[in-house]
Amino acid sequence: MYLEGKPKSGDNTQGADTTASLSAYKARKGSVGLRAVMLLVPIAVLTAIWSPVLGFDLLLGGLCGIGNMWLIMRNNERLLDGRRSRGVYGATNLARILGVGLAPVVSAMTGPWWSMGIALAGFFTPLILYAFALRHEYSTG
Repeated sequence: MYLEGKPKSGDNTQGADTTASLSAYKARKGSVGLRAVMLLVPIAVLTAIWSPVLGFDLLLGGLCGIGNMWLIMRNNERLLDGRRSRGVYGATNLARILGVGLAPVVSAMTGPWWSMGIALAGFFTPLILYAFALRHEYSTG
């Protein structure tokens, strides 16, 4: 019996090429990390000429950002594959947030108060590059 307004149920993955999507995801994950390092290292070196502490803060923030991005992805992959419970997933995310959240605080303690912003700029660089890579991939098909 057909009811007006009732959505059809069924498998919504028909026609999806999951192997191509998964290989693109893995390639993007690695290339974004490499691009972030290639972008941040020269900027950190130039910053270190002016202030070695700030150059280190930028590089440390960037490395924490790359690690954070990869840990988020790995944790999500394990949850989706059914190899991780929701409780462990939450605890792992909490530990990750606390761990990478220390870098900007240490930066503020070892340098000027605004060095936390330098570390956060490095931290968010990989995530911004990932967003741009994903947008480019979606727009080009």
